[in-house]
Amino acid sequence: MQRYAKERQRNVLASPGSQAFILILDHLKAGFNVPKIFRSAEAFGAHEVHLVSVEPFDPAPAKGSFRKVPARFHDTFQACFDELTQRGYRLFAMDSQCEQPCHTIALPIKSAFILGNEGLGLCFKPTDYPEVSCLSIPLVGKMESLNVSVAASIIMYEYNRQYPIGADT
Repeated sequence: MQRYAKERQRNVLASPGSQAFILILDHLKAGFNVPKIFRSAEAFGAHEVHLVSVEPFDPAPAKGSFRKVPARFHDTFQACFDELTQRGYRLFAMDSQCEQPCHTIALPIKSAFILGNEGLGLCFKPTDYPEVSCLSIPLVGKMESLNVSVAASIIMYEYNRQYPIGADT
């Protein structure tokens, strides 16, 4: 993973995106989805992407976006939670089982969206973090969930719908 190490060093120079939202990748598998999420995060203007216990990944599918979107690395969800709540962020767990559809609430400017592991879900018990709200993306088909990179893109789109780039907020 020499490419990963090189790109991670370059990531230190990344500037926050034009939007205030943050993505939290909670124990995602290090394969295809993580770099694709970085690519979408750059396209949607993400402020940062926080990675909780995500193994090294091939940055090539990110098409250079791993250099452009600041990445913050955490060993535990608690460390990520503490940092972001101290910075005034409201955290939202994205879960297809949540009753609150993402398009039905006014998202705060400082929103952080937690995307869990594709097979295992979130690494923490939601009851241990009552400050974390739960949001879903409405589905009408028979599938119970979306690919995590697709879900990330949808919530970033919803945030940008509510806070259009260049609009006075």
